[in-house]
Amino acid sequence: MQTRSHQPWGVRLGTLAIWALAAASVAYWGLRLTARPPGMPAPTAAPAPVAADMQAMARLLGAVTAQTPQAAAAPVSSRFALVGVLAGQQGGSGAALIAVDGKPAKPYRVGATVDAGLVLQSLGPRQARLGAGQEGVTTVTLEMPVRK
Repeated sequence: MQTRSHQPWGVRLGTLAIWALAAASVAYWGLRLTARPPGMPAPTAAPAPVAADMQAMARLLGAVTAQTPQAAAAPVSSRFALVGVLAGQQGGSGAALIAVDGKPAKPYRVGATVDAGLVLQSLGPRQARLGAGQEGVTTVTLEMPVRK
């Protein structure tokens, strides 16, 4: 008789274990199916292509530099040094830090007069263009120095 009294407990514990596994399976799959899918990763922008400096390459390879029309503009552009650029998202906004005649750099907004007869016309990622008027021809293009 004793063997028969222990048998119902074994069946009961086995049934309890099976039902516990079934409940755990239902809870797992229920949570899995109702969970929100992870968001898509933010798209990454491709790095900007690096522009090659052809004059530097030519000097590196031993080419002799010829006098160009830019040499005549050197005295005007040598008076200015572009220290920094804060270009806006739209083409007509932003500011540039420009040093004139070796003095400390001052901020100039697009459209502001930098020197007598020169207005800051527009900005690029690492350059500022100066000219006679806001809509006139660009006479001086200032480039930021390359970091080493």
